[in-house]
Amino acid sequence: MKSNVWIKAGIVIIYGSSIDASPHRHHAIQLACPRNGYSCKLDNNEISTPVIIDSNVEHQLQIDEGWILLVEPTSELGGELSKKLAGQPSKVFKVPLPTIKHTEYIDDLTVLLSPLFENLALSNKFPLINESQIADHRIKKLLHELNQCLDGKCLKPSNWRASDVAQKLALSESRFLHLFSKELGIPWRPYLLWCRMICAVRAILNGESATDAAHMAGFSDSAHLSRTFRKTFGMTIRQANAIFQKS
Repeated sequence: MKSNVWIKAGIVIIYGSSIDASPHRHHAIQLACPRNGYSCKLDNNEISTPVIIDSNVEHQLQIDEGWILLVEPTSELGGELSKKLAGQPSKVFKVPLPTIKHTEYIDDLTVLLSPLFENLALSNKFPLINESQIADHRIKKLLHELNQCLDGKCLKPSNWRASDVAQKLALSESRFLHLFSKELGIPWRPYLLWCRMICAVRAILNGESATDAAHMAGFSDSAHLSRTFRKTFGMTIRQANAIFQKS
Protein backbone atom coordinates (compact mmCIF):
# COMPACT_ATOMS: atom_id res chain seq x y z
CA MET A 1 0.00 0.00 0.00
CA LYS A 2 1.27 3.42 -0.87
CA SER A 3 -0.07 5.13 2.23
CA ASN A 4 -1.94 4.12 5.38
CA VAL A 5 -2.64 7.50 6.97
CA TRP A 6 -3.80 10.81 5.55
CA ILE A 7 -4.02 13.89 7.79
CA LYS A 8 -5.87 16.91 6.46
CA ALA A 9 -7.70 19.87 7.96
CA GLY A 10 -10.73 18.54 9.80
CA ILE A 11 -10.11 14.86 9.09
CA VAL A 12 -7.70 11.99 9.79
CA ILE A 13 -8.08 8.93 7.55
CA ILE A 14 -6.55 5.57 8.44
CA TYR A 15 -6.53 2.29 6.55
CA GLY A 16 -5.30 -0.57 8.69
CA SER A 17 -5.60 -4.17 9.75
CA SER A 18 -5.67 -5.92 13.14
CA ILE A 19 -6.92 -2.75 14.81
CA ASP A 20 -7.80 -3.57 18.42
CA ALA A 21 -8.47 -0.52 20.58
CA SER A 22 -9.40 -0.64 24.25
CA PRO A 23 -12.26 1.58 25.50
CA HIS A 24 -11.50 5.23 24.76
CA ARG A 25 -13.10 8.51 23.73
CA HIS A 26 -11.96 11.47 21.65
CA HIS A 27 -13.09 14.79 20.23
CA ALA A 28 -13.61 13.51 16.71
CA ILE A 29 -16.71 11.92 15.24
CA GLN A 30 -15.63 8.52 13.98
CA LEU A 31 -16.70 6.71 10.83
CA ALA A 32 -15.50 3.12 10.67
CA CYS A 33 -15.97 0.71 7.78
CA PRO A 34 -14.61 -2.84 7.55
CA ARG A 35 -13.32 -3.96 4.20
CA ASN A 36 -15.66 -6.20 2.25
CA GLY A 37 -15.23 -9.74 3.59
CA TYR A 38 -13.74 -8.65 6.92
CA SER A 39 -15.33 -8.19 10.32
CA CYS A 40 -15.64 -5.35 12.80
CA LYS A 41 -16.70 -5.24 16.44
CA LEU A 42 -18.04 -2.21 18.29
CA ASP A 43 -18.22 -2.71 22.05
CA ASN A 44 -18.03 -6.50 21.43
CA ASN A 45 -21.02 -6.44 19.05
CA GLU A 46 -20.10 -7.76 15.62
CA ILE A 47 -21.10 -5.57 12.70
CA SER A 48 -20.40 -5.86 9.00
CA THR A 49 -21.40 -2.42 7.70
CA PRO A 50 -20.28 1.18 8.29
CA VAL A 51 -20.79 2.70 11.73
CA ILE A 52 -20.67 6.31 12.95
CA ILE A 53 -19.69 7.07 16.56
CA ASP A 54 -20.37 10.53 17.97
CA SER A 55 -17.81 12.87 19.51
CA ASN A 56 -16.75 12.09 23.10
CA VAL A 57 -18.64 8.78 23.19
CA GLU A 58 -16.62 6.04 24.86
CA HIS A 59 -16.26 3.02 22.60
CA GLN A 60 -14.18 -0.07 21.98
CA LEU A 61 -13.45 -0.91 18.37
CA GLN A 62 -11.88 -3.88 16.62
CA ILE A 63 -11.42 -4.13 12.86
CA ASP A 64 -9.77 -6.99 11.02
CA GLU A 65 -9.15 -4.69 8.08
CA GLY A 66 -10.75 -1.49 6.94
CA TRP A 67 -11.08 2.28 7.17
CA ILE A 68 -11.31 4.65 10.12
CA LEU A 69 -12.11 8.33 9.64
CA LEU A 70 -11.73 10.78 12.54
CA VAL A 71 -13.71 13.90 11.68
CA GLU A 72 -13.79 17.34 13.31
CA PRO A 73 -17.39 17.76 14.56
CA THR A 74 -17.61 21.40 13.42
CA SER A 75 -16.44 20.64 9.88
CA GLU A 76 -18.85 20.19 6.97
CA LEU A 77 -18.43 16.41 7.02
CA GLY A 78 -18.78 16.40 10.80
CA GLY A 79 -22.08 18.23 10.43
CA GLU A 80 -23.34 15.68 7.88
CA LEU A 81 -22.32 12.73 10.07
CA SER A 82 -23.98 14.37 13.08
CA LYS A 83 -27.22 14.68 11.11
CA LYS A 84 -27.08 10.98 10.28
CA LEU A 85 -26.61 10.14 13.97
CA ALA A 86 -29.80 12.06 14.78
CA GLY A 87 -28.87 12.36 18.45
CA GLN A 88 -27.77 8.75 18.90
CA PRO A 89 -24.31 8.01 20.39
CA SER A 90 -23.59 5.61 17.53
CA LYS A 91 -25.40 4.22 14.51
CA VAL A 92 -24.80 1.24 12.25
CA PHE A 93 -25.83 1.75 8.62
CA LYS A 94 -27.32 -1.24 6.84
CA VAL A 95 -26.03 -0.28 3.42
CA PRO A 96 -24.22 -2.54 0.97
CA LEU A 97 -20.60 -2.82 2.05
CA PRO A 98 -18.53 -1.22 -0.70
CA THR A 99 -15.61 -2.96 -2.32
CA ILE A 100 -12.91 -0.43 -1.47
CA LYS A 101 -9.62 -1.04 -3.18
CA HIS A 102 -6.41 -0.03 -1.50
CA THR A 103 -3.38 -0.94 -3.55
CA GLU A 104 0.11 0.31 -4.11
CA TYR A 105 -1.09 1.87 -7.36
CA ILE A 106 -3.70 4.19 -5.82
CA ASP A 107 -3.26 7.00 -3.32
CA ASP A 108 -6.21 9.17 -4.39
CA LEU A 109 -8.70 9.54 -1.54
CA THR A 110 -11.51 10.47 -3.88
CA VAL A 111 -11.08 7.19 -5.74
CA LEU A 112 -10.47 5.12 -2.61
CA LEU A 113 -13.42 6.37 -0.60
CA SER A 114 -16.00 7.05 -3.32
CA PRO A 115 -17.84 3.73 -2.77
CA LEU A 116 -18.19 4.36 0.97
CA PHE A 117 -19.32 7.96 0.60
CA GLU A 118 -21.79 7.12 -2.17
CA ASN A 119 -23.39 4.32 -0.13
CA LEU A 120 -23.83 6.72 2.80
CA ALA A 121 -25.20 9.47 0.53
CA LEU A 122 -22.30 11.78 1.33
CA SER A 123 -20.54 14.16 -1.04
CA ASN A 124 -17.43 12.73 -2.65
CA LYS A 125 -15.61 16.05 -2.06
CA PHE A 126 -15.16 15.43 1.65
CA PRO A 127 -12.00 13.32 1.61
CA LEU A 128 -10.19 16.30 0.09
CA ILE A 129 -12.24 19.37 1.07
CA ASN A 130 -13.77 19.52 4.54
CA GLU A 131 -14.30 23.17 5.41
CA SER A 132 -14.96 24.41 8.93
CA GLN A 133 -18.51 25.56 9.70
CA ILE A 134 -17.36 27.95 12.44
CA ALA A 135 -19.07 31.30 11.97
CA ASP A 136 -16.91 33.62 14.09
CA HIS A 137 -14.10 34.92 11.86
CA ARG A 138 -11.65 35.20 14.76
CA ILE A 139 -12.04 31.58 15.81
CA LYS A 140 -11.98 30.45 12.18
CA LYS A 141 -8.67 32.26 11.66
CA LEU A 142 -7.29 30.68 14.83
CA LEU A 143 -8.23 27.19 13.58
CA HIS A 144 -6.51 27.94 10.28
CA GLU A 145 -3.32 28.79 12.17
CA LEU A 146 -3.54 25.58 14.18
CA ASN A 147 -3.90 23.61 10.95
CA GLN A 148 -0.53 24.90 9.73
CA CYS A 149 0.92 21.95 11.63
CA LEU A 150 -0.55 19.64 9.00
CA ASP A 151 1.84 21.16 6.45
CA GLY A 152 4.83 20.84 8.73
CA LYS A 153 4.78 24.47 9.84
CA CYS A 154 4.03 23.95 13.53
CA LEU A 155 4.06 27.03 15.70
CA LYS A 156 5.72 26.60 19.08
CA PRO A 157 3.26 25.41 21.77
CA SER A 158 4.19 28.40 23.91
CA ASN A 159 2.27 30.54 21.41
CA TRP A 160 -0.96 28.84 22.39
CA ARG A 161 -1.50 30.00 25.97
CA ALA A 162 -5.10 31.15 26.30
CA SER A 163 -4.05 34.60 27.54
CA ASP A 164 -1.73 35.11 24.54
CA VAL A 165 -4.30 33.89 22.03
CA ALA A 166 -6.98 36.12 23.58
CA GLN A 167 -4.71 39.14 23.38
CA LYS A 168 -3.95 38.41 19.73
CA LEU A 169 -7.69 38.26 19.02
CA ALA A 170 -8.31 41.48 20.98
CA LEU A 171 -10.46 39.64 23.51
CA SER A 172 -10.27 39.17 27.25
CA GLU A 173 -9.15 35.69 28.24
CA SER A 174 -12.53 34.84 29.74
CA ARG A 175 -14.36 36.08 26.62
CA PHE A 176 -12.07 34.06 24.35
CA LEU A 177 -12.54 30.86 26.38
CA HIS A 178 -16.31 31.30 26.38
CA LEU A 179 -16.45 32.07 22.66
CA PHE A 180 -14.22 29.14 21.74
CA SER A 181 -16.30 26.66 23.76
CA LYS A 182 -19.49 28.04 22.26
CA GLU A 183 -18.23 27.78 18.68
CA LEU A 184 -16.60 24.34 18.89
CA GLY A 185 -18.50 22.65 21.71
CA ILE A 186 -15.24 21.85 23.49
CA PRO A 187 -13.06 23.98 25.82
CA TRP A 188 -9.80 25.44 24.52
CA ARG A 189 -7.37 23.28 26.50
CA PRO A 190 -8.76 19.86 25.52
CA TYR A 191 -9.07 21.00 21.92
CA LEU A 192 -5.47 22.17 21.92
CA LEU A 193 -4.45 18.82 23.40
CA TRP A 194 -6.25 17.07 20.53
CA CYS A 195 -4.38 19.26 18.02
CA ARG A 196 -1.07 18.49 19.71
CA MET A 197 -1.89 14.80 19.53
CA ILE A 198 -2.45 15.01 15.77
CA CYS A 199 0.77 17.01 15.48
CA ALA A 200 2.63 14.24 17.33
CA VAL A 201 1.11 11.60 15.03
CA ARG A 202 2.28 13.62 12.03
CA ALA A 203 5.80 13.80 13.47
CA ILE A 204 5.88 10.04 14.13
CA LEU A 205 4.69 9.35 10.57
CA ASN A 206 7.57 11.53 9.38
CA GLY A 207 10.02 9.27 11.19
CA GLU A 208 10.49 11.16 14.45
CA SER A 209 10.93 9.22 17.69
CA ALA A 210 8.20 9.39 20.33
CA THR A 211 10.51 11.59 22.42
CA ASP A 212 11.10 14.08 19.61
CA ALA A 213 7.44 14.01 18.60
CA ALA A 214 6.44 14.77 22.19
CA HIS A 215 8.79 17.76 22.31
CA MET A 216 7.66 19.09 18.93
CA ALA A 217 3.98 18.83 19.89
CA GLY A 218 4.37 20.48 23.29
CA PHE A 219 4.09 17.48 25.63
CA SER A 220 6.24 17.52 28.74
CA ASP A 221 7.94 14.25 27.77
CA SER A 222 7.37 11.00 25.86
CA ALA A 223 5.61 9.45 28.88
CA HIS A 224 3.05 12.28 28.85
CA LEU A 225 2.51 11.77 25.13
CA SER A 226 2.19 7.99 25.60
CA ARG A 227 -0.42 8.32 28.37
CA THR A 228 -2.45 10.83 26.39
CA PHE A 229 -2.19 8.78 23.21
CA ARG A 230 -3.48 5.62 24.90
CA LYS A 231 -6.32 7.49 26.58
CA THR A 232 -7.30 9.15 23.29
CA PHE A 233 -6.96 6.23 20.86
CA GLY A 234 -7.18 3.14 23.06
CA MET A 235 -3.78 1.79 22.05
CA THR A 236 -0.10 2.42 22.62
CA ILE A 237 2.05 4.44 20.23
CA ARG A 238 3.91 1.24 19.36
CA GLN A 239 0.65 -0.51 18.43
CA ALA A 240 -0.47 2.47 16.35
CA ASN A 241 2.89 2.76 14.63
CA ALA A 242 2.67 -0.90 13.60
CA ILE A 243 -0.70 -0.14 11.96
CA PHE A 244 0.60 3.04 10.34
CA GLN A 245 3.65 1.30 8.86
CA LYS A 246 1.95 -1.81 7.46
CA SER A 247 2.21 -2.14 3.73
